[in-house]
Amino acid sequence: MSTDPDSILLEAEEHMSKAIDYLKSEMRGIRTGRASTALVDYIKVDYYGSATDLKSLAAISIPEPTQILIKPFDASSLGAIKTAIETSDLGLNPNTEDKAIRINVPTLSQDRRKTLVAQAKKHGEEQKVVIRNARRDANKHADSLAKQDGQHYSEDEIKTLKDKIQELVKKYEGQIDSMIDAKSKEILEV
Repeated sequence: MSTDPDSILLEAEEHMSKAIDYLKSEMRGIRTGRASTALVDYIKVDYYGSATDLKSLAAISIPEPTQILIKPFDASSLGAIKTAIETSDLGLNPNTEDKAIRINVPTLSQDRRKTLVAQAKKHGEEQKVVIRNARRDANKHADSLAKQDGQHYSEDEIKTLKDKIQELVKKYEGQIDSMIDAKSKEILEV
């Protein structure tokens, strides 16, 4: 439990910044009209009984704007990688050729684009909830400062702290809105 305004503020900002980091990783996995290695980087592949990120099992490249090329470091993992891509909910069709997998990224239909934009917005809203929860917790800690023994904080100091917490919320919610807007434009770009 934080016992002074600075540590309450730091703790709140840490939680909010984690929400942004999480959202960034979620956004990377959402398809756009272009091929991107980020689409498949984190697909979990059953590699000798453990779920492993695809990027640690293969070299992933973009030979053309609508193609992803996956070259496994261990040729015996080819089948497992192909299965993992097919069972992911990305709607991609992997083709095995030689010791590599080639994926042609189809252009997205307008309906699919709208669905993906809605998905991005949903992720954004979920992280805004995380940020608001961090604010709620920080405000609770701020209120408890008035009741704690020893160091005393005035109502003004506590109000100032709560204002700073609210500024953090605005800052991080603004970042979320920008990220979602950028991702939405990217998805809708034909």
